Amino acid sequence: MTVAGVMSGTSADGIDVALVQIRPKGNGLKLELIGHEAFPFTPVLRKVILSAMDAKSTSTADLARLNWRLGQAYVEALRATVKRHPVNLQLIGCHGQTIYHQGATAMYAGRTVACTWQIGEPALLAAELGVPIVSNFRPADMVAGGQGAPLVPLLDYVQFADNKRARVLQNIGGIGNLTLIPPASGINKLIAFDTGPGNMVIDALMQQLFQKSYDRSGKIASRGHVIESVLSATLKHPFFRAKPPKSAGREEFGAAFAERLLQLCQEFGGSNEDAITTATALTADSITRAFKEFVQPRLKSNIPVDYIVSGGGAKNKTLMAMLQQRLEPLGCNLLESSDAGIPVDAKEAMAFALLAYYTWHRRPANVPSATGAKRPAILGQITHA
Repeated sequence: MTVAGVMSGTSADGIDVALVQIRPKGNGLKLELIGHEAFPFTPVLRKVILSAMDAKSTSTADLARLNWRLGQAYVEALRATVKRHPVNLQLIGCHGQTIYHQGATAMYAGRTVACTWQIGEPALLAAELGVPIVSNFRPADMVAGGQGAPLVPLLDYVQFADNKRARVLQNIGGIGNLTLIPPASGINKLIAFDTGPGNMVIDALMQQLFQKSYDRSGKIASRGHVIESVLSATLKHPFFRAKPPKSAGREEFGAAFAERLLQLCQEFGGSNEDAITTATALTADSITRAFKEFVQPRLKSNIPVDYIVSGGGAKNKTLMAMLQQRLEPLGCNLLESSDAGIPVDAKEAMAFALLAYYTWHRRPANVPSATGAKRPAILGQITHA
């Protein structure tokens, strides 16, 4: 079956599309990446998306219009991808754009609720492309008691499980998240959780201080210094102490968090470059802390560990150097997912192609040990063409 996965993440930097051939193989599945393309959002659309995540600067009408406009953007990205990689597309898994995610329950209007909201009108995709769409993946896990995230561990297990080596799959998008696959283990033995900010804080400060959407190759971070007092203060955020399962988003590490980090850097006399370097170190340190506190204790001391990084953060050379410096002494072999045959920008889109395949075949696709769900759940909703 030829399936497209469509992903636009919390960084709101653009759309990733992966075309995947999925075939049964023995008791499992074989995935072949046919093609992958990335489409940056226009500055105008990105600005609207970021505003939509801030209730103070958007309206109900804006959200309704953006739902439709994102659907149009996904259609354009899919058409362009299929034009470059001609296939007979049979199914599309579209994550949508997260506007709000609250994985843990909280009081609201007299009851406890957890909630999530991704937009990008699936009916528009189905009508324009003539292909069934699977979307709205997260709520089914949440009503089963999970946090609705992370959902990529299914792909991690299918593609990276090994009999002899432990594998840690670290994605660095807007938010960082990891999956631990112990050697020779079933899918119910893996754990996965968000590690904290990935590129989100770096990107916010780059926009404010340098009028750029991100730090290309980590060049700005390479010119500054880490302000250790600020780093220590930001690492006191309660999210970092919380035990898995846990998930994060702009609600924890969005504009207010970035502004506070910048304010602290300025109070300590730091330069703009120092602020970017410190934000980059925060990502590296929070990833390392997550590994030391929640992953390493689950592994036997003599087991080799491959630490495989994907997402936009894998292209940040300064961040990768920081991770190498921190993780190598802990016995980790730092790799990029491209070393294992999956381009760093393609992995999450591939994951939603696989999740759509599971939904189409009525198979549960959440991993309860990762999300905290009480039971397996069939994810997503199908919109027929």
